[in-house]
Amino acid sequence: MKYKVRISLDIAFKYIFKATGLLVLCLLGGILALLIYNSFSFFMDVKPLDFITGMEWNPTAKNPAYGMLPLILSTTIVTFGAMLIAIPLGIGTAAFISEYAGTRLKNILKPAIEMLAAVPSVVIGFLGIVVVSPGLADMAGLPNGLNALNGAILLAVMALPTIITIAEDAIHAVPKTYKEASYGVGATKWQTLRKVIIPAAAPGIISAIMLGVGRAIGETMTVLMATGNAALIPTGFFDSVKTMTATIAIEMGEVPYQTTHYYGLYALATVLFFMTLIANLVGEYFINRLRKYHAA
Repeated sequence: MKYKVRISLDIAFKYIFKATGLLVLCLLGGILALLIYNSFSFFMDVKPLDFITGMEWNPTAKNPAYGMLPLILSTTIVTFGAMLIAIPLGIGTAAFISEYAGTRLKNILKPAIEMLAAVPSVVIGFLGIVVVSPGLADMAGLPNGLNALNGAILLAVMALPTIITIAEDAIHAVPKTYKEASYGVGATKWQTLRKVIIPAAAPGIISAIMLGVGRAIGETMTVLMATGNAALIPTGFFDSVKTMTATIAIEMGEVPYQTTHYYGLYALATVLFFMTLIANLVGEYFINRLRKYHAA
């Protein structure tokens, strides 16, 4: 009797887990369908090529302009700057926690880093305005520090917990036999970390980086508060920029319903969706290649 009950529970949970997985796929497909459906309404009025390559975003002008190139470049420069800061810091911190930190220090650092992820983005944005921005303004001789570099620094701080936690797990999961073999041929701890452990943990580290990129691209409130929101082509990190997420957040609440401007924000969201998807697919491609390389 107990055996039959156990089998019945196994079958029931199998279908429950299968249903939840299908539900997630349906939700994702529904979101994508909604974005594409509303984007088609926009492209009936604006040519897709003009939308992608247009140099000006000004939907409220007398002659509205729906060029998203400044928004794409702004999003790219802020995300790129954030990763320039977060990747070396994140991987270095993960390696230190996994290979160098003592047990007591590790038990302090890991919870502290994970708690950083719980800080609301609006708080990070506020700190960027009152702490980081004045410092950048003084350093560069600018009237204010609300620019791409400010946003990149804040996004790097927000991406660090994800990158550190996942990269540390990947480094910690490297079999001890790899380290012992390296030490056995006379390698130092640094040489073992650099030439054995990190290459072996590369798939997990790339996953951490891709999740960090996704967090940076999709962040809204921090970049809305800290980057100046100027929809211009950026020429450097000290220029004020307006990212795609900030544009949607600022304008969606005030735009008239079912207008070209309204549907244009859906088109922006669709492009943002595919940018994130492409970043994840590229990361998955390299992860699979590295796994096959290690398996060979």
